[in-house]
Amino acid sequence: MSTPATTVAGDESPRRVARGGAADRVVGGPGPLALGLVVLWLGLIVLLPLAAVTTRSFDDGLDGFWTAVSSRQAVSALQFTLIVSLIVAAVQAVMGTVIAWVLVRDEFPGKGFVNTIIDLPFALPTIVAGLTLLALYGPKSPIGVNVSFTQFSVVLALLFVTLPFVVRSVQPVIIELDREMEQAAASLGATPVTIFRRIVLPNLGPAILSGAALAFARAIGEFGSLILISGNVPFDTQVASVFVFKQLESDNLRGAAAVSVVLLALSLIVLLGLRLLERWSTRHER
Repeated sequence: MSTPATTVAGDESPRRVARGGAADRVVGGPGPLALGLVVLWLGLIVLLPLAAVTTRSFDDGLDGFWTAVSSRQAVSALQFTLIVSLIVAAVQAVMGTVIAWVLVRDEFPGKGFVNTIIDLPFALPTIVAGLTLLALYGPKSPIGVNVSFTQFSVVLALLFVTLPFVVRSVQPVIIELDREMEQAAASLGATPVTIFRRIVLPNLGPAILSGAALAFARAIGEFGSLILISGNVPFDTQVASVFVFKQLESDNLRGAAAVSVVLLALSLIVLLGLRLLERWSTRHER
């Protein structure tokens, strides 16, 4: 006996309808046309360009690819990029969580303004960010602090452009936290540190890791904010993205493509790990 479909007035969301022994099917979904449009768009905008640069990186075969990415200058740039990106991700994991906690749990004058400027690195052109940092921390610094063309300047620029990721990942989770659990623990004599470590932090963990992973992925590919303040000193302050740019200026397209593929692989690994983390977190919550 078939099961009639139930409808609710005003509810146009996709629903499943059972017919006899047949499997449930989604009614009111986007359909094959929308799916085909999505695949076509992603193919043109993302997949084909990535395939093109990957193909170009192997124009001289595997040996040519390995020679390009294993040169002393390329290895130095990749190593430095990886190290500073990990440092930036770790710092943002801590400071981003603190900022998100203050924005949610505390009340202070100008809170709305602070909450707004968190997203400024998303809207500000990165080359402008680099110029701003150079004006403040460069040779003509109004505060007498000159860190331009140093490794610290690279970390500083990356901290600026990756600021929102952990904050915006952790903030909604803090809003949804059950305050009654914290109050119950406090009534039983738990210290604030214990409450945060045993109750709050386990709930924030996946969001913190998610934001830190996004910050890391952004840091390894950052270019605009670094081109001015880093100085691009080989074997010292040269990051991989600037190294790629210099290879293009030297008409070494294959070498630039090879190092770009390495950066692409690193970003892809981080993002895949992030997806796996989200799936694990969802299963854990269930």
